[in-house]
Amino acid sequence: MMDKCGKVQQKVSCVFETEILNEPSNKRQFQGYKVVASDVLKNTALLSDVTRSIATEKLDGTCVFIAEFKGRPWLWARLDRKPNKAGDKRFKQYRSSLQKWEQSSQDLPKPSLEWDMEKDFKQVPEHWIPASDVPIVNGHPQPDQNGHTPGWVPVEKTSRQYCWHASAVDLDRSLGLFMGQGEVVSGAHHLQIRVLPLQSVLGHTAELIGTHINANAYNIGSKRDPLHFLVIHGSITLSEPPEVSLPAIQTWFSTEQGLVEGIVWHCSDGKLFKIHRHHLNLPWPLKDVTPVLTRKKVEILLDNFDSESEDDVNPVFLKLKKHSNRTCDSVVDLAQLLEKGENKNE
Repeated sequence: MMDKCGKVQQKVSCVFETEILNEPSNKRQFQGYKVVASDVLKNTALLSDVTRSIATEKLDGTCVFIAEFKGRPWLWARLDRKPNKAGDKRFKQYRSSLQKWEQSSQDLPKPSLEWDMEKDFKQVPEHWIPASDVPIVNGHPQPDQNGHTPGWVPVEKTSRQYCWHASAVDLDRSLGLFMGQGEVVSGAHHLQIRVLPLQSVLGHTAELIGTHINANAYNIGSKRDPLHFLVIHGSITLSEPPEVSLPAIQTWFSTEQGLVEGIVWHCSDGKLFKIHRHHLNLPWPLKDVTPVLTRKKVEILLDNFDSESEDDVNPVFLKLKKHSNRTCDSVVDLAQLLEKGENKNE
């Protein structure tokens, strides 16, 4: 299934044409506008045959990339190169001029912006690389329509900034702690936790979710036992996805199955399209109800993880290894399991 799914190297486009409302955003604090979906499917989505695509759950986390660094499989964190103060000022002036032009009779030439790649952007770390689909002009990675250049930076084992990224991997052994979709049991997919070689998922992107990522929408781990997992993009499929139409999706989001952050459609040509609850002016994180991911049973399957030599092994891996072959009712129960330190199969 993973090989049929695309990789998140760029910002994923909404499956519908969008509109800008001059109202405060529910998604981003201090953003004075909302991006909402219209009922018109994007032509690019239709050309990619989105109605025959693989519908997957959009998870609330941070994007990561598994690729080689200095000849070894490694975890890379998302880091977009952004304009500096002067560049941001120029960009805002351009966006303002463009908006006025779009609202006018358009008799005058359309406003344009030429970036000064040397002066308009913040510096990036030494080993930063642009995302794979970023166009390169005269040796310079080009920013997208939002003025950002998507890219990646290798996670350093001792970095405080990326300490929660590092908690989901053992870079010395090129291993990662992954959560994925298991077999259907009693009509529902279980989740499975495994330690896998990073080599086996080289080139894939994933979502890092857990205790200290965003608002921890899935209530994973605790302050005492923080837990973070890598979920390969496209690996959590929807068993009964809605029809790709605005009314059908609006209805679906109000059902038990629709208690998710959003949907990502993986098309056969590799293109991705999404819809977020905020595109429909729906709240996220959820209040008073439990997300679908949190309702699933989770199996701990770490038998293949060789921990004979425990020196410098990621301690989270060792804690979970003690409970291998155990099934919890929910990811929420993992913290309690680790806290009690029990080692009994249910």
